[in-house]
Amino acid sequence: METRLELDVLIYPDEVRIATPEDLGDWELETASQVSIPTVRLFVALYPYNPAAMSPNHETAAEELPFVPGQIIKVTGDKDADGFYHGESGGLSGYVPSNMVAEIPVDDEYLKHLLMQQGFLPVDHTGMSLTPDLSDVTSIPDSGVVRRMVALFDYDPWESSPNMDSEAELGFRSGDIIYVLGDMDQDGFYYGDLHGQRGLVPSNFLQLLPWD
Repeated sequence: METRLELDVLIYPDEVRIATPEDLGDWELETASQVSIPTVRLFVALYPYNPAAMSPNHETAAEELPFVPGQIIKVTGDKDADGFYHGESGGLSGYVPSNMVAEIPVDDEYLKHLLMQQGFLPVDHTGMSLTPDLSDVTSIPDSGVVRRMVALFDYDPWESSPNMDSEAELGFRSGDIIYVLGDMDQDGFYYGDLHGQRGLVPSNFLQLLPWD
């Protein structure tokens, strides 16, 4: 009876030798390090999307993800040649048209978890900025409510604010922790404190954080 023995060999320009267990272990580690892990990003829907009625790809509409404005979508990988991401939200997964969503620039994994739990963000999809009443911003609100929030986006009042009195607003960067004093006003702005600086902050740029 013929017996076959299978061996792994390493081929070099000047030699061929049998691979040792250490060689195989090193090769497996090197191969694993070269496997790219898809990047997970969060997007927010800017418009309602019903694939059955709106998809340009009628034959594959069932593979696309329906959503409503403000819905948070977890996206894996880059968009394809047709301009679609692959995402999931609300227990469903499917293709997402890139021109109907905007990326939320956040890298912190805990914040990503909080956003996915919340499921929605307030979205101004009309393109119009909020215009708060800046007549009196010197006093602290009387409600006594203080909330701890994190900035989701960069905000520079000098560049982004439509108000001539933009110095009354508080500039911040994504990831900054802002302590909000009192309740949101009728224009959607809080009065916040960042490192001792106080001013108006747009509520749709912030996410509530629990107290430690």
